[in-house]
Amino acid sequence: MTRWLALCLALAAACKKAEPAPPPPATDRPVIAASEIKRGQDACKAYVDKICACAAAHPEKQKDCALARAMPEAMQTALDVAATADATRRDVLQANDSMRKIVAGCIEETAKLAGAGCP
Repeated sequence: MTRWLALCLALAAACKKAEPAPPPPATDRPVIAASEIKRGQDACKAYVDKICACAAAHPEKQKDCALARAMPEAMQTALDVAATADATRRDVLQANDSMRKIVAGCIEETAKLAGAGCP
């Protein structure tokens, strides 16, 4: 009888060890790679430079130049929000998404410049 009890205890202990490790906590903050941030900053700077150079030759593009100058600042604001210590995971995800949308806008607007008469 004691053998059966010892065997049951050994099996129960073995079953406990076979359980998978718990998933990591959901508080892990998603981080954008520094290389992605740098590429985004470069893309927005290139757009600002191009649209403002175009605005010098085409006065109707002055408003576009002024709006473009806000894009790098908006991108930095999103990165700052994501980096704050009291930001929730949701805040960080939304700020990262916002930053990526701004970068996408810079790239798309740069591509449209050639069709708008800007080199």
